[in-house]
Amino acid sequence: MQLHEKRAFWKFFLAYFGSVALLILVAGRLYYDQQYEQRIKDEHFAIINYARQLKMHEPITAQDINHSTEMTKIEDFSMDTITLTDTTIEKYIPANRWRTHYIHIVKTRTHFDQHLKELRLKVIMVQALLLALFALLSLMLTNYALRPMKEAISKLDRFIKDLIHDLNTPLTTIKLNTKLLSKKHELREDKALKRIIKSSYEISELHDNLKILLEEDTFMLDDVELCPIINTLVDNYKNLYSDLNFSVTCRGFHAHINANAFKQILHNLLSNACKYNTPSGSVSVYFKEKTLYVQDTGSGIKNPERIFERSYSEQSSSGLGLDIVKRLCEAMHIKISVTSSTEGSIVALQFA
Repeated sequence: MQLHEKRAFWKFFLAYFGSVALLILVAGRLYYDQQYEQRIKDEHFAIINYARQLKMHEPITAQDINHSTEMTKIEDFSMDTITLTDTTIEKYIPANRWRTHYIHIVKTRTHFDQHLKELRLKVIMVQALLLALFALLSLMLTNYALRPMKEAISKLDRFIKDLIHDLNTPLTTIKLNTKLLSKKHELREDKALKRIIKSSYEISELHDNLKILLEEDTFMLDDVELCPIINTLVDNYKNLYSDLNFSVTCRGFHAHINANAFKQILHNLLSNACKYNTPSGSVSVYFKEKTLYVQDTGSGIKNPERIFERSYSEQSSSGLGLDIVKRLCEAMHIKISVTSSTEGSIVALQFA
């Protein structure tokens, strides 16, 4: 199961099972409260019956109850009043019609507490059984509900893989032929050829982004030394943008990443730093502690908080590059952030 499928699966499962589990827990609590109140009513009735037996001089059979007669005055007396302490259940009942004396009846809580313990155990066991049953049912329903999505994603993945594979041959042919044409003296300054070369590189970038994006859910992480990768990529961009000044400060830095995915991240960041730089500007790549910085001297970004949104672009580009950068960083647990001003932008990659 791929990463996006896992996310969809657990979101659906937790939404369904969470709502059912909440309903089961609330129902169990309400049932317990109802039984608790009923048990108090039963104890109250037992005390009333004991008082009746006393007044009627009937034989007393209960062993957990006793009484005493007290001369006292109780304001706002009510026959519905009953008192629960930590160890007893108590009630006052008038001994005469003038209510000058009261029978103080005390019943131990032994049976009451035992019943509550059994009730709690019963509720917990039923709830646990229902939760297990509905968890299994939720898994089955989630798999069933997501099956069409999995099939659609599988078809789309196969189509994109075939498309990328088919694009590779004509793209390579275009790049090779434009390279041959650019070597001819009479075509070196040809504007149409330059536009074709630029467009072929943009298509190549999109091709590479799509290719690495397909591996997002399956690529393996390993301990990789970053400096050789950084130096190689920066050297490539030095050849492409000879009018810019490049500087690299990197020495013996390792991180737990996927090398190909990191190359694509850095490739996209360097590409933007170069394309949208000022004439004779500079691009700096350097490390501080566990953070890699890519800094340029461009005109800045108007909305840096939006540049990782899909299809958002402040320049004439697809807007997919930085969205892919964000997704690859998340897959490798790299925290990415951007600061920008009219004097340039800084992209920070903080490694775990």
